Amino acid sequence: MTHPELIFSDNLINEFKTCTQLQFNGELNIKSSKGSQWTFYYRLGRIVWATGGTHPFRRWRRHIAQNCPQIDVDKLHLCLQDVSIDCWDYRLLEKFYKTQKIQREQINSITENTIVELLFDLALQGNFGSISYNRSQKVILETPMSFTSAETSVKQMQESWKIWSEAGLASFSPDLAPILRRPTQLQEMVSPFVYKNFVTLINGKFTLRDLAVKMNQSVLTLTRSLLPYILKGIIELVEVPDIPLVVTEVNNKSITEQAKKPIAPLIACVDDSPQVCKMLEDIITSNGLRFVKIQDAVQALPTLIQDKPDLIFLDLIMPVASGYEICTQLRRIPAFAKTPIIILTGSDGLLDRVRAKVVGSTDFLTKPVVADKVMAILRKYLPTPSISINNGTSNLEVCN
Repeated sequence: MTHPELIFSDNLINEFKTCTQLQFNGELNIKSSKGSQWTFYYRLGRIVWATGGTHPFRRWRRHIAQNCPQIDVDKLHLCLQDVSIDCWDYRLLEKFYKTQKIQREQINSITENTIVELLFDLALQGNFGSISYNRSQKVILETPMSFTSAETSVKQMQESWKIWSEAGLASFSPDLAPILRRPTQLQEMVSPFVYKNFVTLINGKFTLRDLAVKMNQSVLTLTRSLLPYILKGIIELVEVPDIPLVVTEVNNKSITEQAKKPIAPLIACVDDSPQVCKMLEDIITSNGLRFVKIQDAVQALPTLIQDKPDLIFLDLIMPVASGYEICTQLRRIPAFAKTPIIILTGSDGLLDRVRAKVVGSTDFLTKPVVADKVMAILRKYLPTPSISINNGTSNLEVCN
């Protein structure tokens, strides 16, 4: 048997590395000789989501249960379009976030765990068959909410796979469901309390991963505890179907009313000065607009991509990355091709203005920041408050 650390194809690992080095935007599509498929979505060389595998709906249900206990998946009112579009699982997380039902930290956790889980399944499939892959420049997630290092995720997967294999579980998939085949023999071996739990849970309906969540254990711990019974034939691991989400009709009138409700434009300020950010925040929020501040230039691009503001104030001089560099990178992203980017600077030099225009800035605002100049910029480049901004949250309701 191949050493567990080498199960994951070196060629495939190199492909993940190449996508990172090229700052790839698009899809990495992977297929196994057994017919399984996975898709890893990239943005700027980092994995932002992954789909596919044996049980996409069960997986999504598990991660929601683990990370968002306030959401009852079975009470969601979904239409067919919600679960039939590309990246339906990620789109639902977006809707939860935009309707303030979950926080970004919860999305980050779900994303990271989903990616590692699918990489683990990929390693398992590679142990029993061949893997092929190809890249596609098709970009589905232009403004992702989470960025994950492929290198870190692969290392986590390799560590998990090594432990799983060394525990004697390499031939078992955590997507199989245990079912009790010899209840009488089990009853003679365990206490009445343990036996009752076995009968209740080991019924062939829940996969090992499902049971691990229900029992608040790691899937490794659970499977290792069941292994003696599996080897004796008391418990058998069987394949089970996925559990799709319930699709219902949503009241079209309520959807229309939600779509018509105006949402205030979001203004971002990228400036390492707390004073400038505070002044802008006071001016902008007092006029009924939303505001987000970014004082770390390194975090500017990921945060802007996540929040997708309607207008950006961008400081010219910052440590590590200048406003010129950030503006140049933003203009390379289709979602920011027309976003107003206003350069902030302490000088009013002609050279700065010319260079700012060259890198794609929309306008120029000199410091100190004053309310009338800020509002003049906002009135010039933003739609009037009476114009509704589509937040993409239609077709989803959650029963309270």
